Amino acid sequence: MIKFLELKEITDKYKLEIHEAVLRVVDSGWYLLGKETESFEKNYGDYIGTNYCIGCANGLDALIWIWRAYIEMGVMGPGDEVIVPANTYIATILAITENGLKPILIEPSIDTYQLDDKRIEEAITSKTKAICIVHLYGQCAYTEKIGDLCKNYGIKLIEDNAQAHGCVYNGRKTGSIGDAAGHSFYPGKNLGALGDAGAVTTNDNKLAETVRTLANYGSSKKYVFKYTGRNSRLDEIQAAILNVKLKHLDETIILRKGVARYYIQNIINPKIILPNIIDWDQHVFHIFTIRCTERDRLQAYITENGIQTIIHYPIPPHKQECYKEWNEISLPVTELIHETELSLPMSPCLNKEEIKKVVEVINNFK
Repeated sequence: MIKFLELKEITDKYKLEIHEAVLRVVDSGWYLLGKETESFEKNYGDYIGTNYCIGCANGLDALIWIWRAYIEMGVMGPGDEVIVPANTYIATILAITENGLKPILIEPSIDTYQLDDKRIEEAITSKTKAICIVHLYGQCAYTEKIGDLCKNYGIKLIEDNAQAHGCVYNGRKTGSIGDAAGHSFYPGKNLGALGDAGAVTTNDNKLAETVRTLANYGSSKKYVFKYTGRNSRLDEIQAAILNVKLKHLDETIILRKGVARYYIQNIINPKIILPNIIDWDQHVFHIFTIRCTERDRLQAYITENGIQTIIHYPIPPHKQECYKEWNEISLPVTELIHETELSLPMSPCLNKEEIKKVVEVINNFK
């Protein structure tokens, strides 16, 4: 079986470095809020290109703390609106509703699967306080039009960079383009920990200070609590592991792009819709997604031929039971993507024979 993603194989590439890093933490006797976390926050902030990086427990928390910080700072309040792509992973939306803000679901472009900037302005109201872009599948969602809308209307631009570590837009890394960004280091990400981990990046000193305080029980001074926060901290072992993997991130992106180029150049089955790559710098291929009107039959066929695939995502957020109030909303572009999307194996560890087999199987689909 060609796995969709073999995490052990990826980890084994850096096994000795990871073992050394973990042993260093174990031997230090310091397991939270120590030098490893401080080092990773500096290194990742430098890599992304922001003045501040705050580690936290996971990617969902990273987004939650951004919105909560803006509320504590008086920038936003309950009932304020956030424009967000309708086809995102649900975590993007959970973070908004968790804070009593109102998501305004906007359709994506069928060409890029990213937020359609032509549909945004008509959705902006006096209650709109932010646009949240999601660099879905590893492709940059930012456009100059989105940036101009934020400036013209005086609203915040927030990035969900959970899937796009290392993605570049005009020389700038995603995660440094907006006012703040949430990052996930879930093990399957391009930059993945060996457990849950996340971070917030920003150039806003006040926001960074507020996020860090909220994620530490609401405390910036021991036993003194400014906010009703939570415990959401990046631990030393995960920080040390991320420091190891960060050094190799760019080389893994090159390998992922090599897999993607082979797929795009060699999959010729007319039943398959391939990704539309506008700029290769603007995609890091966390996920390589194709579409097919016979998606379920295609997936069964590929599985029978010994290849694992995944659907990202089978049910869009507005059709989920947890958001029953949206279930009757019609979002045809989003629904079309969710009904036809299929993700092929994508890993820096895929070998030529495996990639060729994936292509051959897909091309032979009748």
